[in-house]
Formats: sequence, C-alpha cells, structure tokens
Amino acid sequence: MTTRDAARLLAAFASGALFAAGLVLGGMTQPAKIVGFLDVAGRWDPSLALVMGGAVATYAVAFRLTRRRARPLLADGFVLPTRRDIDARLIAGAALFGVGWGLAGYCPGPALASLAAGAEQAVCFVAAMLIGMAIFDLLEPTLVRAPSPQDTRAPLASRR
Repeated sequence: MTTRDAARLLAAFASGALFAAGLVLGGMTQPAKIVGFLDVAGRWDPSLALVMGGAVATYAVAFRLTRRRARPLLADGFVLPTRRDIDARLIAGAALFGVGWGLAGYCPGPALASLAAGAEQAVCFVAAMLIGMAIFDLLEPTLVRAPSPQDTRAPLASRR
C-alpha cells in the first residue's frame, strides 16, 4: 500500500466518522425523531429541518471553496454527475427510499451509525436493506438500464 493509498483510506475513515458523529448529534439516528419530522399532518417535529438546512449550507460553502482547487488533494481529478433529468427510475427509487424511511425511521447512513452503536432495531433494518440490495442486483439486469457512471459523470473542469 502506498502512502497516497493510506492517506485516502484515512481520509475516508475520518470523513465517515465525522458524518456518523453529525448524524448522532443531529438526532438523525433516532427513528422516533425521524417519524416525528415526517409526520407533517400530525405532531410534526421541525427540528430536523434545521439539521438538514445546516448540512446543506455547510456543503454549499465547502463545495464552492473546493471548486477553486485545480484538483482534489487525494485524487487525480474531480468527478461530478452531469445528468439532470428526472426519470421514472429516479422517482421510483425516491419513493421506495421515502417509504422505507417513513416506516422504519432509518435511512442507510443513520442505520449504519446506529448499528455501530449497537441499536437492536438497526440490525433488522440493515439486514433488510442488504437483502433488498441483493434482490435489486438479481433483478437489475431485467430492468431498463440507465447510462453507466462513465456516461453520466464529467470532470469538474468541463463543468466550469
């Protein structure tokens, strides 16, 4: 393993740990809080909107600062998605995600953070999520194929 590879792994680990800490501190790993946020017709808890707004604002500033660089610190170049269309596959995926999030109070990131913290219900959610991913992998060849990542991503320099 090269020094650069080790630095990439360390950066990935640190980023994941920071993300997990943010999820825990923001209450995103508490299913009851998530369901309360999604219950806009009942006892709505808007506090997670502040968490999400803070995350979006932080990312917007970081993204603008990052775009000023010629290249990333630990990669040869920036790679960003170029697709901007909304198709049936995106809508179906968003709907499935929303239903799962609303029913369980977990999405993948908080579920993994909760799993690491030993939350029992996260074990069931993550197991079901992995089974769902495996089923998708089996069925995906029969579905209408979206363009490959190479077709939908372009270097940052070409987007300026």
